[in-house]
Amino acid sequence: MNSNQIIINLPYQKPFLFVDELTEISENGISGNYTFKENEFFYEGHFKQNPITPGVILTETMAQIGVVCLGVFLLKDEISSTKKPQIALTSNNVDFYLPVLPKEKVTVISEKVYFRFNKLKCKVKMMNVKNELVCRGTISGMLIV
Repeated sequence: MNSNQIIINLPYQKPFLFVDELTEISENGISGNYTFKENEFFYEGHFKQNPITPGVILTETMAQIGVVCLGVFLLKDEISSTKKPQIALTSNNVDFYLPVLPKEKVTVISEKVYFRFNKLKCKVKMMNVKNELVCRGTISGMLIV
């Protein structure tokens, strides 16, 4: 399964899809990126005259790339046109270090901790274009087809 097939099988669409491309995919991890557009729906109210990407959106971006995309890849043999993956976030623990502004591109790097009984747990980090750590943590989810 290639990166385009993974993205097509995600259970998201605009304006809540935070995956532009996947750059590395393996059984043990995944990397990808997303550029936050200037007109994203959440900037209008988060913060007046000084928009900053909310932490919950950064967490969602890390979960979509680092857990859901990897989960789709790991379940590739079970996915078909009639059987699509269903995903539920079960836990996350994320620390934030730098803000992400509109028009900023981030890279998410995920390392699988374990995948058993359809639960995927990953160590995930987000880097900015200066290769500075934006946030990192552990995210888990349940995946079924």
